[in-house]
Amino acid sequence: MAIHNWDYAPEALEVQVSELLLATADRSDELVDENVRLVLQELRQHLNMEVIFVSEIRNGQRMFQHVDTAPGQELIATGGGGPLEESFCQCVLDGILPGLVQDATSHPAFAKLPATPFRVGAHLSTPIVLASGKVYGTLCCFSQAADESLTAKDLQKLECVARITARRIDIKQAQQLQPAEEKRTPSGPASPGKL
Repeated sequence: MAIHNWDYAPEALEVQVSELLLATADRSDELVDENVRLVLQELRQHLNMEVIFVSEIRNGQRMFQHVDTAPGQELIATGGGGPLEESFCQCVLDGILPGLVQDATSHPAFAKLPATPFRVGAHLSTPIVLASGKVYGTLCCFSQAADESLTAKDLQKLECVARITARRIDIKQAQQLQPAEEKRTPSGPASPGKL
């Protein structure tokens, strides 16, 4: 199921993306990963960005769990990452940078932004917040060129996909906990005098 109309109202878009990502929650990780890749690719293309990624934050590091890039723009890759403090993601999480930046080089906070090995012009970013309230990571996209056509509606689309991604992560984590909990649950009634 491809997403052909990203200009839906956020609620309708959320339903369509949910069907694609959450309907496969009981299926193999390969199928889910392929659907995540398709959603990211279509959103990146719709926003006319060069790179889009899902990052996980763990132990002060930002790790790229899913990445989609325009051909010839392989600036980052799945499995890569680095210190969170050296990322635009941290600047968004800290409120130094807003979720929508049409031109990072002209933003008032530009001097505070970390140096990157490539130019960042347009940038969209939003946290991926799990049901527990924990920030899993971020969903970000960027291009090396500025893009004055980006709007709050574009950020809402990114936020919509981040919410659905969070639900998918919650489901996956719950499924991973189930076998561990089943192993800890004793089978059959307890013997008298033993706990």
